[in-house]
Amino acid sequence: MNVQSHIADIATPTGTMRTYVHRPAAAGRYPVILFYSEIFQQTGPIERAARIMAGHGYAVLVPEVFHELNEIGTVLGYDDAGRDKGNADKAAKDVQGYDTDNRAMIEYAQQQPWSNGQIGAMGFCIGGHLAFRAALQPEVKATACFYATDLHTTIIPNQAGQHSMERLADIQGELMMIWGKQDNHIPTAGRAEVYSKLTHANLVFTWHEFNAQHAFMRDEGERYDPALAMTGYQLALQMFGRTLHQA
Repeated sequence: MNVQSHIADIATPTGTMRTYVHRPAAAGRYPVILFYSEIFQQTGPIERAARIMAGHGYAVLVPEVFHELNEIGTVLGYDDAGRDKGNADKAAKDVQGYDTDNRAMIEYAQQQPWSNGQIGAMGFCIGGHLAFRAALQPEVKATACFYATDLHTTIIPNQAGQHSMERLADIQGELMMIWGKQDNHIPTAGRAEVYSKLTHANLVFTWHEFNAQHAFMRDEGERYDPALAMTGYQLALQMFGRTLHQA
């Protein structure tokens, strides 16, 4: 499918959230994927990844995840300065802000003539965690989390009882967890902890570990693995195809 892109500035309780919308150019009603970026926001690799998903028949919404902390349109570089700023933003934003962001995007999507009302979520790195966070919303039917950071830590500011792993009972949809075994951000023990908690919560999920480094989906840099990236997209598309293509 050919893809069109446009911008939606969505009102949230913490300010305007610029959201990039990528969707099929052909008229129709499509499932919606809330697509969460790395700490760098919508970089070239994130936009290309979102457009890949859109080209398979989805309306893909990419929010500026740290909109409260930056000027609209901010994109950070894949360098030390960008990494430091993005990590500082991650440490500064309270986790409840992501919940209100998710509500705002879901309500926006539900009002659009190009939406069929079926909603999923997907993300890379911190975006994998934010996609997991989106799964707490009852409307989200399927979520693909790629090397989700900080699920096994408390780096993201939380109040008591608000850590994502403390709210597993709120997840009603299907989860897909995808990891790189050589990911130095998410050690084996951390992955094992997440797996154990999801299993004991009796959630519906699949689990995929590959011989890959962190950010293996990002089509820039030496860690990019094109073959595994293709597999990752196919896994996500298979799940969304089963869960979101309903009238």
